Amino acid sequence: MVKQVKESKVKDITKAKHVFKYPEVGVPFLWPFSFFIGLEEEGLEVLRDDLKYLKEVEKTQVEKPKPTWATKNKVKLDLNTLKLRDFSQGMRAGLYTFIVPPYAGHTSMIVDFHNKQSLVETLMENGIEKVCAADWKSATEEMKNYNIDNYLSELDICVDELGGRVNLIGMCQGGWLAAMYAARFPEKVNTLIMGGTPIDTDAGEGVIKEYAHKFPMEFFEELVETGGGLMKGDYMLEGFKSLQPEKQYFDKYVELYDHIEDPSYVKRFENFERWYEYTINLPGKWYLQVIKELFKENRFFNGKFIGLGRKLSLRDIKCPVYLLAGAKDDITPKEQVFNAEKHLGTEKNDIVKDTADGGHIGLFMGSKPLREDWPRIAKWIKSHPGR
Repeated sequence: MVKQVKESKVKDITKAKHVFKYPEVGVPFLWPFSFFIGLEEEGLEVLRDDLKYLKEVEKTQVEKPKPTWATKNKVKLDLNTLKLRDFSQGMRAGLYTFIVPPYAGHTSMIVDFHNKQSLVETLMENGIEKVCAADWKSATEEMKNYNIDNYLSELDICVDELGGRVNLIGMCQGGWLAAMYAARFPEKVNTLIMGGTPIDTDAGEGVIKEYAHKFPMEFFEELVETGGGLMKGDYMLEGFKSLQPEKQYFDKYVELYDHIEDPSYVKRFENFERWYEYTINLPGKWYLQVIKELFKENRFFNGKFIGLGRKLSLRDIKCPVYLLAGAKDDITPKEQVFNAEKHLGTEKNDIVKDTADGGHIGLFMGSKPLREDWPRIAKWIKSHPGR
């Protein structure tokens, strides 16, 4: 009977969609009690579920606790833009594999999301013994005038700390930064892996490409001005949510309520929302440079981007390269990733193109890519031991 009552409530909530086309994040607080009237004894148990639901929404959407790293690590360096985290256990021989996570308004923990759902863990379980990751810091007012050069410089400091030569893994926006680094310092990169990386930003039909060309620079400049010289992570989060408003403002709350008695579902929801809802800010100058020079003008792909005083070209990258795209990625379509092959200086037989079964975020923490694609990548890395 209780199950029937809950099913009836979920149906009522679904009907509410027509009343709230784009509900505020706080609106889910009202749903359980607004449909509680008329229930009798069964309502007591439903009320318990309501309270569980409200507690979960408050924890993930209001309190927004900072995400934590799943794998034990130590901080090797603490720089202006990042902390360098080392996951290696004990003294190991060989090169470090250095992960450059996305820097797009969320924390770097996406690459070490959760036990059994972690890129760091997957690499280590597949024989990559020396693993480090950049832990991007939220930009402060003092950092508002930082540009891409600041980030390339501190990546170089990290690589020197790691022995001067690394296997470099760049994810999403971290991918083009890693590729720029490999073009600027080719002798310091043994292998380069780019996952979901927008290299040819004019290719395909991605939503970021659409928005970058749809709005004038004045629009993006006003966002930065409103943020006091920073691109606020909260602004970016609302932008990501606007790509799927029905899912982000309605469906996920209905699904949570429908599964509130399933501890494993609630835990997965809590883990993801803890990462997704916690945002970090970006330097305004860095953000505007990315929009203008990379997404509007596609300078890096065309060999016209200036990094650390030198024109950077993909042709200067000579190391083996692994290109990973998502079959369902609507943020970075596979053409933006794979077109890098056209300009890379790497020998064709040293370039691998791989399409994972999943979307954009799934490339970093999806169960199938972690189970199928990343073990292959780990094996590929080990086949290039370097010096």
